[in-house]
Amino acid sequence: MGASVSVGWYFGAPTRSAPDVWSTVWDTSCAWISHAECEERRRGGGRRLRPLGPLSIEIDAPRDLVFDVIAEPYAERTSRAAQEKVRVLERGQDMVLAAHYTPIRGRLKATTVETVHFERPHRIGFRLVRGPVPYVVETFTLEQDGDRTWLSYTGELGTDLWRLGVRWGDVVSPKWESVVASSFRTVKTEAERRGANRRRD
Repeated sequence: MGASVSVGWYFGAPTRSAPDVWSTVWDTSCAWISHAECEERRRGGGRRLRPLGPLSIEIDAPRDLVFDVIAEPYAERTSRAAQEKVRVLERGQDMVLAAHYTPIRGRLKATTVETVHFERPHRIGFRLVRGPVPYVVETFTLEQDGDRTWLSYTGELGTDLWRLGVRWGDVVSPKWESVVASSFRTVKTEAERRGANRRRD
């Protein structure tokens, strides 16, 4: 496996060590605290929210097949190539906690940890647990249109620390959306390949 680095390094903080970056972007997160304390931190930590997306793409494949392509990296048995991008840390009913590895350059990879909730066949939701910002929620919806599928994405990204956080969000959000757009293209290519094979069979 390639070396793994903090996403904070990738998103524009190369002058600070990974632990320093994490302590800055993570201290005000809500992943491991009660709802009441989370709300208190949001009131006192300068929480700012911004939309991610919307993005959508039409895929020439049925919805169940598109869903399978998206969910495949989180299955109990996956290919070596999939394991280099996603590692499931915990598994529950219709939900996993997973580390996601995004190539930067060479052997370097950025890492985020997210919960993934599957609602077959129409929705997959993501919630950030650890990453470059304290708060991200994302929803992928799949709508059947005959033998085709519309895959859509919406999300919300939150930063703390008032104006400093806003500037950090200006850096993170377009890169985040770029990764999603790239994943859309990958899903479309693979789903349409499988769809064509299914029609031939």
